Amino acid sequence: MTESSTNPLAGLWRPTHLQRLHYGPESVKQHLLECLPTESSKAFIITGNSLATKTQLIKQVESQLGSRHVGTFSKIGQHAPIAELDEATEIVKKDSSIDTIISIGGGSPIDSAKAISYRLHEQNGKFLHHIAIPTTLSAAECTMNAGYTDKSGLKTGVAAPELVPSAVIYDSKFALETPPWLLLSTAMRAMDHAMELMYHPTSTEMPCKQLALSAASELFIYLPKYKRDPKNEEYITHLQLASFASLGFVGLNIKGGLGLSHTLGYALGSPYGIPHGITSCLTLGHVVKLKAQSSDADAAQIARMAPFIGLTRTNDNKKDALAVGDAILDLVKLLDLKTTLTEKGVSKDEVHTIVKTATRQESGPIYDHVRALVEGLY
Repeated sequence: MTESSTNPLAGLWRPTHLQRLHYGPESVKQHLLECLPTESSKAFIITGNSLATKTQLIKQVESQLGSRHVGTFSKIGQHAPIAELDEATEIVKKDSSIDTIISIGGGSPIDSAKAISYRLHEQNGKFLHHIAIPTTLSAAECTMNAGYTDKSGLKTGVAAPELVPSAVIYDSKFALETPPWLLLSTAMRAMDHAMELMYHPTSTEMPCKQLALSAASELFIYLPKYKRDPKNEEYITHLQLASFASLGFVGLNIKGGLGLSHTLGYALGSPYGIPHGITSCLTLGHVVKLKAQSSDADAAQIARMAPFIGLTRTNDNKKDALAVGDAILDLVKLLDLKTTLTEKGVSKDEVHTIVKTATRQESGPIYDHVRALVEGLY
């Protein structure tokens, strides 16, 4: 039996084990220690080089942890390469006192922390207590999936319900250190989550789709405001909460990938060195329009977004869904995030490989539709 259906409207939502969600300026200083599982916990930090060397954030957390801090690994790169993941895992394995892992950064450190926890569980039967402090808006902290890049350059991963972080801290002070282009583009990744959950066959009406509608609304409101004033912490906090709303309520129900925009993102991301926020800027609007034209059921779900992003419903689902796709493309332009695969250095000779990776097909109607979409990205 499916756990979600639109006709009849029925379903079952199964929540994750997330225990705490803190948000607001200085929330790390105020709440990090109370997120630890015990007073004697030992924590290991996973982060990237930029945060460790170009900001004071990591030193601040290390100092706050005091004797509870047992180490920091700051070499996690974009798309979480497996060599760095292996190195970090070996360090954590050597210290049996570590019961907590703290990820600070974007999707790569957060997913790497999950993957390390998964590997330790394979070894000793115990998952690490995970505290996520996101500095981007890609919402990796919301899921039980851990994606990383294998030796061939393709994205792979592991998944388990226990990999969902136990605590998430959204601190606008930390996001202030993120370059505005990166915060804006990862917010479009959150938009990608919200849009694709509307037509995902196993996403639940409550709370998943209802919060996806809210997330898109907040993103359309606050992204232009943040673009004009990137130091405004109120805007940043609104965007952080919208990011959580976009994916934080999938629960344990979602089966399979989110949708075509996401699979295209994986096909374009690590193989060609394109950040996932930028892949969403490239693909999402076009995917939404393709879905609007190819499926009445998908169009009906996408059309529900219209009034939440400032559009007027016409009662023509296809027309309204196409307008949603155009609104996304217009927002990408407004945010100065519009780009092409040509600008990203992807040869047109790669089109077949990209489409095959995304669709797992080498011919047929779906392949042809997606190929036309990808060719339009140059």
